[in-house]
Amino acid sequence: MSDRREILVLLVTDLITTCLAWIVYYMFRVQSGLFSVNGEPDYWGPMIAVTLLWFILFFAVGLYRPWYAASRFDELSLLFKTVTFGSLILFFAIFLDDAGKATGASSRVLIAVYWIDILIMVSAGRMVLRSIQRRMLMAGIGVHNTIIVGSSARSRDLFNEVVKYPGLGYRVVGFISVDRRRQGAHDRKVPVLGGIDDIPGIIGPHDIREVLIALDSTDHGRLLEIIAKCNGHNVGLKIMPDLYDIISGQARTNQIYGFPLIEITPQLMPPWEESTKRLIDVVVSILILGAGLPLWIIVALLIKLDSPGPVLYRQERVGKDGVSFDIIKFRSMGKDAEMQGPRWAGRQDPRVTRFGRFIRQLHLDEIPQMINVLKGDMSLIGPRPERPVFVKRLSKEIPLYQRRLKVRPGITGWAQVKQKYDETIDDVKKKVQYDLFYIENMSLRMDFKILLNTAYHVLMGRGR
Repeated sequence: MSDRREILVLLVTDLITTCLAWIVYYMFRVQSGLFSVNGEPDYWGPMIAVTLLWFILFFAVGLYRPWYAASRFDELSLLFKTVTFGSLILFFAIFLDDAGKATGASSRVLIAVYWIDILIMVSAGRMVLRSIQRRMLMAGIGVHNTIIVGSSARSRDLFNEVVKYPGLGYRVVGFISVDRRRQGAHDRKVPVLGGIDDIPGIIGPHDIREVLIALDSTDHGRLLEIIAKCNGHNVGLKIMPDLYDIISGQARTNQIYGFPLIEITPQLMPPWEESTKRLIDVVVSILILGAGLPLWIIVALLIKLDSPGPVLYRQERVGKDGVSFDIIKFRSMGKDAEMQGPRWAGRQDPRVTRFGRFIRQLHLDEIPQMINVLKGDMSLIGPRPERPVFVKRLSKEIPLYQRRLKVRPGITGWAQVKQKYDETIDDVKKKVQYDLFYIENMSLRMDFKILLNTAYHVLMGRGR
């Protein structure tokens, strides 16, 4: 089943089970005779409101992300935490409502009943759905085409383990050898498709969705090379851990059927943080664009008076997942600044106008990018987006450069507050290190830290 279809089925299942839970709760509250009822309570209004609450919470914590061949225990654990948190929200909402009406505590006791009710119903619905999904995978329906990359012996061991558990949903279509001199058939039915350099050309034609890696734990160089070859492709990366890694606690593994695999490129942010980050992007952008509108009009007039040309400057940049978009900025250079082709701005760049130098120093030229943030092309915080010509060049020169394309680019980022403007390829390489550090440590806490640092740089006039 495709990711979209799985999410749609999940939505329908949760809709049915949350409504069923409300029906059971309503019957228990009104028709059981255990609680005094002054007239028949409203049925539809509270049911719609509570159902919307559950959908919002489930979406925020990531319960509507594909759980392909994932642990059902992990899903139940997250569901338990979410339902408990949602029930506490309802408890305090009813508590405040009761305080104004001087009613008894029975309605708050009923929340405990509803908590058990909704937890059982939604959990049962999802477990039935996962059982059906697992049976489909075991029957070969909805499996992911997979390649195994590694040395001959370890690849064969990993393949044998995968074959034992069809419920994992991996259909191994071929092997990738790390040593061309020893290429040979690992299995009669599964061919060797090529070497590490051939991976980018194999993923598309074979519709590869998962890449399983079977290397020795000391083979770090090849591991980085494999990750770099897979960057820019929508594939899952998992590695078979060395036994020493597991028993020494150096590797945290995901286990299905007791089968250990380490996810190399895991989810970058918890879903609730990702949703909150997007909400902050939208709210802050609207506030800055709206509250500062008179100032932005003055800036636009001064740009027009300072030099001929348009007020706004648009330039193609590469965003998340390699999708191009037009970045919007206040023009700070002459209108023919790139007649000789794209190049990085220098310290005393003659292309920058007099007023352009001023707005660059205060970072005011970046303000129109709030429109890009509202459109979803960018975020407030993230790696700076680069032009396609530089992305193509840097992807060849800098290992893991395309890892930056896994997240939305930002107006400011960790590299911007830690490193000067790009003037040479060495400057860019240094910034990439900061960008990769940010990506691997993404959190709301780090975003706030970057925002504070950026505000300090702006107040000190350290832009240029």
